[in-house]
Amino acid sequence: MIKKINLYVFIQLIKSCILIFFIFTSIGWLLQISRLFSYLNTYQIQMFDILYLSLYLVPNLINVIIPFIIIFGVVITFIKLDRDKEIVAIYSLGLSINAIKNPLYYLLAITTIVYIFLNFFLSPYIYEKYKEKEFELRNSVDLNNINYTNFIKLEKIILDFDKVDDTYQNIYINFVEETDKTENIIFAKKGSIKSIQNEFMFTLINGYKLSLYKNKIEKLEFEKYKITFPNKSINAYNNEDKNTETFYDLIENKKYQALSERLFDIVILIGIIIFFYFKNIKNNNFKIYNIIQFLAIAIIILIIQNLIKNISTNYFNFLLLNILNIFSLFVLTLINQLKLK
Repeated sequence: MIKKINLYVFIQLIKSCILIFFIFTSIGWLLQISRLFSYLNTYQIQMFDILYLSLYLVPNLINVIIPFIIIFGVVITFIKLDRDKEIVAIYSLGLSINAIKNPLYYLLAITTIVYIFLNFFLSPYIYEKYKEKEFELRNSVDLNNINYTNFIKLEKIILDFDKVDDTYQNIYINFVEETDKTENIIFAKKGSIKSIQNEFMFTLINGYKLSLYKNKIEKLEFEKYKITFPNKSINAYNNEDKNTETFYDLIENKKYQALSERLFDIVILIGIIIFFYFKNIKNNNFKIYNIIQFLAIAIIILIIQNLIKNISTNYFNFLLLNILNIFSLFVLTLINQLKLK
């Protein structure tokens, strides 16, 4: 009997988590693919390539939303069990709270294993592939295929123009000289833009160049003007994103703070579910007010966790703030139990 009840509750938890998984993943993926379309479509990249590229974001997306999947999945499951009086029925059979607690332990164990695998291995590996493919697409831009611009950035320059048939008109270029930090603005009524080997070559007709340096403005008008810019985009891909580093990379590069960040993500999630158990499940307290209160606390804890990642200047402060964040969950759980007594 106990095993059947355990299995039933566990299946209900899995069903709810799968439902939330598909809802959240679909929303996240649609938001990401919309961003890719708005960004890469400027370069006239084919729709299939953008769709294919977006699939590489899915593991990283799942990794980000797993806490919300588990939290909302667990909440929905127990709201349903309470609404259908199934929790009361379990107790009426003479079964203990273990009939509910054990399936929750199983879910946490599976979640921890999946989260570790995603966080330390699969997600960084696939996300690196995404970065590489995005780099290839973004830097294989053929300027002749761009039909419109909105101040696109190519290397060190900001570029805008109108394109009528195969003619570039109203060309705007903004760049800063690396030697003396002089800002330059070039405008031409028409011209040509070519990508040759390691350079972007601009041949501009009827325009002017403004150079701004230390409150001084120099203006050069021209009938024909040629200027080139280095095209460093064809260089080898150089990845410095910590989100693409696997467990072995973090250990090898001695990035212990990044390693701890991912470990604390798992600990925080487990702590939130334990808090829900003591606050709501153990006391059979599933009133809307208490559920909303739990969700608010859980979301605040997760927000604080992400803020800690961004504001921590050194490893000691990072550890201290995370320990305080976890301790706050323990204190809230303890206060809740004392109130009930």
